[in-house]
Amino acid sequence: MPKAPLMSISARLAPHQRVFAAFAIYSFALGNLFPRLPDIKRAMGIEEGALGLALIGTSTGTLIALTLAAPVIARLGHRQALFILLPLMSLCFAIAVHATGPLALYFLLIPAGLTMGATEVIVNVEADRVEAALGRRIMNRAHAFWSFGFFAAGLFGAAMAQFGVPPTLHMALVLPIIFLGVRVLLADFQPAPKRGTETADAGPAIARPTKGIMVLVGVSLSAMLLEGASIDWSAIYMRSVFDALPFLGGLAVATTALSQAITRYFSDRIVDRHAPDRVARAMQVAMALGVLVVFFAPSALVALLGFALIGAGTAAIFPLAMSAAAQRSDRSAALNVAALAQFSFVIFLLGPPLLGFVAEHAGLRWTFGLGLPLVAVSFVLSGALGSKPARA
Repeated sequence: MPKAPLMSISARLAPHQRVFAAFAIYSFALGNLFPRLPDIKRAMGIEEGALGLALIGTSTGTLIALTLAAPVIARLGHRQALFILLPLMSLCFAIAVHATGPLALYFLLIPAGLTMGATEVIVNVEADRVEAALGRRIMNRAHAFWSFGFFAAGLFGAAMAQFGVPPTLHMALVLPIIFLGVRVLLADFQPAPKRGTETADAGPAIARPTKGIMVLVGVSLSAMLLEGASIDWSAIYMRSVFDALPFLGGLAVATTALSQAITRYFSDRIVDRHAPDRVARAMQVAMALGVLVVFFAPSALVALLGFALIGAGTAAIFPLAMSAAAQRSDRSAALNVAALAQFSFVIFLLGPPLLGFVAEHAGLRWTFGLGLPLVAVSFVLSGALGSKPARA
């Protein structure tokens, strides 16, 4: 019996395209929350500091899953786990927005974070394995599709906010979209073969960073923090600083994601032709300009330009740092990559929510302005990424 036209779409996709689709569905399930944070904050009657602490619920769940989820994922298998986790993530966020206070929101976001952390492991491992099978880079393009999905979520969330759709109904509408996306784009998903270098040894739950790895954490510090700050606070910044329309608040989230997506899509080719440290420093200059534009922006439209620069600047610095960690010869590549990933994700997940206290006491402009000295630190340390192009 022939497949229905929609169901046959997945069959026509190549394995790497299904991985791209998984990244996009994952980010769409996650990204719809952030354009609605101004409305959630207003409904609860709380300030930025309390909202930031509530958002750490997602970070808590994600860090637990990144540390402990591997055996569960191995038992389920990547295909079955994705089919469960992606709709479940959307359902968890749909439940979480029913919270009436920050403490309830914190605890309701923990299950959402657990699904995020487990999904993060699966999609990145699949991208790495498919990359090895193809013999060419796809990791940055995979993360570009994560940003494209986040861009779509930003636009959808902006439209829902502008039309006055309550966050509870909006997040409930996301669930059937995720179900359809999984059914149409991932129906024929099959896990990629393991790399020949993978072993059954899971290694330590927490990988100890060396001095060299801490330098690479410093390189990626500003990008991780500013990317997270743009996700968490850009919509609130637009609504609070400029009293902008709800659509413009969501558009700030979407603008950051779109510029990041476009830059990521082409960055593999750029890194192949130019030295990683030069690419990183060019992006850090873009980041610094973006921070200055957002900090001094006289209008909402000017601020959107700043968010576009921040998105482009944060696009590829963390993947470059991961490549540099894998190439270090002081110990195994897997251990160095794990150490960098764990410590950088702590910054990405915990730093931006804690910036809520900065926003509450110093103003929302300083939420982004504090990133400028961190960009300077990353710029100085970027020589650790290497001065030779990835491909001669």
